[in-house]
Amino acid sequence: MVALAPGCTRPAPSPSPPAAPAPSAPATTSRGPGLVVLTDVDPRIRTDIRYAGAHNFVGRPVAGYSEPLCLLTRRAAEALRRVQDAALARGRSLKVYDCYRPRRAADDFVGWARQPGEQQMKAEFYPRVAKSKLFDEGYVGAPTAHSRGSTLDLTLVDVPTPTQPPYAPGQPLVSCTAPRGQRFADNGVDMGTGFDCFDPLAHTDSPRVTGVARDNRRLLRQLMTDGGFVNYDREWWHYRYRDEPWPDTYFDLPVARSSAEPAGG
Repeated sequence: MVALAPGCTRPAPSPSPPAAPAPSAPATTSRGPGLVVLTDVDPRIRTDIRYAGAHNFVGRPVAGYSEPLCLLTRRAAEALRRVQDAALARGRSLKVYDCYRPRRAADDFVGWARQPGEQQMKAEFYPRVAKSKLFDEGYVGAPTAHSRGSTLDLTLVDVPTPTQPPYAPGQPLVSCTAPRGQRFADNGVDMGTGFDCFDPLAHTDSPRVTGVARDNRRLLRQLMTDGGFVNYDREWWHYRYRDEPWPDTYFDLPVARSSAEPAGG
């Protein structure tokens, strides 16, 4: 999820190169956020950390992602463990795409937005939206709630979980809005679009999403809402822990095990 943090305003439209906000402000505390590695708290939850690799909307590893890990505040991670219990009772498991995101990563997105020629992943992630509109329409923004440590992007997978084919840089791209059998073969259940699909079809309650995909979105939202998380209505995958410990602070520790506390506290 790359949406604007609550309380942030979208920049006014401007001619190319695309409009983008200034890099995010520094954190306002010297205390650490108390991050933990999610798989240390609950190894049953699957991970597919897209910004640590090349299969994302910028087409390369994003600044600050030193390791493909999901870091969360302990409070959010423990809440997500309870959600996983409820998901498993329904024959599903959680799979996370992104969790804590350092400020430098959000600033990397701002820098990318200022380069109109950098669009090698457009065909998959924003095929029907001009890059110059990604900030104006709320798909990309800085600062982001992810930098507060209690927001994550996720989906559901079946149990047992099918193998996911690896992404090969340079492979032909298919629109994230294409039917499930045509777009990237993510091993998640059908949600109607791929992850990080910058398109109205990805809005959680899009009326154009029906049948199994609609039911899967509703199940994910029910599980997460019951677990204390709030959905961002423009992205079916994006959830913020309601009782987050740092609602006003944005951190810049790298995504690495060295940034985390021991799982046992």
